[in-house]
Amino acid sequence: MALADYFLITVIAICTFTDIKCRKIYNVVLVPAAAMGLLINFHAAGLAGGIQSVKGLFVGLALLWLPFVLGGMGAGDVKLLGVVGALKGPGFVWQAFIYMALVGGLISLLILIKGRSSWPRLQAVLLTLLSLLGLGPRVNLTGTIQAGAVTTFPYGVAIAAGTVLAYFLE
Repeated sequence: MALADYFLITVIAICTFTDIKCRKIYNVVLVPAAAMGLLINFHAAGLAGGIQSVKGLFVGLALLWLPFVLGGMGAGDVKLLGVVGALKGPGFVWQAFIYMALVGGLISLLILIKGRSSWPRLQAVLLTLLSLLGLGPRVNLTGTIQAGAVTTFPYGVAIAAGTVLAYFLE
């Protein structure tokens, strides 16, 4: 196990804990972790390793930028995925992102099903998707979902799960 792997495990564990407990992922953890990712990879593989680390950092940040801008997640989530990229590179962060999206979707679906008014929400989303695919009348019912009824969860959990899956399935 490489030094970057130990840092990755440590950072993921700390950020998952703070995200569950406080609903925050702290810069005091993320900024040094990103710097360490750059330094570790530069030291291990020279300039090429440093460049891969920078690419991973920016790919990780870019993958969650749009959901952040649209209000779907916090800045700490975006930076955490950037740290994963800085430590492990662009290919790894892409895999972690795919697994993270699957885990996050599953968690969201479970929360939606558990909620009291889940059927009208599921129905609105399903009918809108069928409409977009041309399999039903042209409708957009997603606007009927009450904004106040939105339930959130600490997305650092999904990022951690996606990272762990990518690590063990790599």
